[in-house]
Amino acid sequence: MAEPLVRAETVGIAYGSGSARVTAVEEATFEIEPGERVALVGPSGSGKTSLLHLMAGLERPTSGTITWPAIGPIESLRPGAVAIAFQGPSLLPPLTVLENVALPLLLAGCPEPQARRAAAAAMERLEMSELAEKLPEELSGGQLQRAGLARALVDDPRLVLADEPTGQQDRASAERVMEVLLEVTEASGAALVVATHDLLVAERLSERWEMESGRLDTGQRQCSF
Repeated sequence: MAEPLVRAETVGIAYGSGSARVTAVEEATFEIEPGERVALVGPSGSGKTSLLHLMAGLERPTSGTITWPAIGPIESLRPGAVAIAFQGPSLLPPLTVLENVALPLLLAGCPEPQARRAAAAAMERLEMSELAEKLPEELSGGQLQRAGLARALVDDPRLVLADEPTGQQDRASAERVMEVLLEVTEASGAALVVATHDLLVAERLSERWEMESGRLDTGQRQCSF
């Protein structure tokens, strides 16, 4: 049996200290296997984003342990193995959209022509080729989200984490975003975790994990659509 991409044991994260201390994630235990499709649902402020950041290695836990057995130490996660599409704007303002999407490949040492071709293909999948030479400030919120998603997918990661990827999309664009996420991860065998408020999005994924006040419940299961 393949090792899990992520293994967490009673992992938690808290911010602040004393009376101002806030626990965002509390004693979460889970594994993410290659090819898994997880919808992470829960109200705003329940800890979904903090949990994704822990999975991505962007934040260190304040309790418990989190490891990436099938990938390696935290230094191995990026660029390449683990990608996250943020809920808010994350593009570098001085770079064009195409340059932003190509950036993970360039950081990994990919030759620029090859990186640009891969970035163009990622943008085409998300139907945004016409935006390639625009600057981030020229894009709408929904376009910025899709560009961030293209950047997350450009390097064929083994684990894709998406934080409300359809939150600023109209229904047609949201459906396309989910189609691309599922197509790309299916083709590569990558695992996919999507934090979402959208029940139609959650229904596209084979597992549903719920968060409430920092507590994670992985016990619910539903049929794959």
